[in-house]
Amino acid sequence: MKKWHYPILASFLSLAVLAGCGQAPKSQSNAQTPASGGSIAAAPASGAITVYTALEDDQIKTYLESFKAKYPDVKVNIVRDSTGIITAKLLAEKDNPQADVVWGTAATSLLVLEQQGMLEAYSPKGVERVSAEFKDSKEPASWVGIDAWETAVAVNTKELEKRNLPIPKTYEDLIKPEYKGLIVMPNPASSGTGLLTINGIMQLKGEQEGWAYLDKLHENMALYTHSGSKPAKMAASGEYPIGISFGYRSITEKKKGAPIEVVFPSEGSGWDVEANALMKKAEIKPEAKLFLDWAISDEAMKAYNQNFAIVSIKQEGGTLPEGYAVDPIKQLIKLDLKKAAENRDNVLAEWEKRYATKSEPK
Repeated sequence: MKKWHYPILASFLSLAVLAGCGQAPKSQSNAQTPASGGSIAAAPASGAITVYTALEDDQIKTYLESFKAKYPDVKVNIVRDSTGIITAKLLAEKDNPQADVVWGTAATSLLVLEQQGMLEAYSPKGVERVSAEFKDSKEPASWVGIDAWETAVAVNTKELEKRNLPIPKTYEDLIKPEYKGLIVMPNPASSGTGLLTINGIMQLKGEQEGWAYLDKLHENMALYTHSGSKPAKMAASGEYPIGISFGYRSITEKKKGAPIEVVFPSEGSGWDVEANALMKKAEIKPEAKLFLDWAISDEAMKAYNQNFAIVSIKQEGGTLPEGYAVDPIKQLIKLDLKKAAENRDNVLAEWEKRYATKSEPK
């Protein structure tokens, strides 16, 4: 995959309200329906597929409605967990894959699976409409993106007012001594949001300065969670005043009425692409390909665009999404996803060695 630079990225991406990686593990099953390039064309199909995803629980049901309407006889068994856990599960099942499809999981994770020879190349119908920066450059494609999500900080304004503390606006603010013990963030080994935040810091600052910064941040950290959503929820409830999370969940908590200010660090946000892929198995089910066709259809994209500020197929009439003071594309730091995937194991091993003592129990 090519290195992503903002000027190229900005010409392709579109706006709505951004979502991210997930939190508590859950499995569910739904009957669903796919599509071709633009609009979903109904076709007889039946059977069952297993789909692994890191999409949010409250998104999945809504997203799948159009699939279910067109393919009522296809049973979709959803296995949902946070990005790191889904990635670990897929890698553990390498010799006996259980998933037919991976949906809405970090592109950096799918690049790792590709390196392991675990993906079956397949270009879904309509893939030509997807920005080149949101899909594998090879044809057929090993993975295709649907949206992007980015680092945000949920700040409980009431709790900081009690302590007579200002709202942190930058990464540098977060390491000030007055915030010691007031911050929570996701563990990057289990959370895609945690990993994209770490990747962003490392590529923004460089390896040596990045680790030095994370050492200081660790001193202020109360807890590392196993969910990208949980820090925003903890900040919303006042359990901890500052939660490093992602845009969608932080904005959602504010919409619910929590005394939250959503801060996007002024230096830029780390980010990743939520993407789809076909797993390499002895039996490739036709329903799995139908699902991937649907997953980039107009119907699916419109649903993603209700939650995501950045989607992989340009949407007409996009406006600045609620919760964003500026174009979210301009908030993204320059990031090389391929480099992030290649460095994933080393970064996680070093992070665990340095900081795992503050991670919540699994």
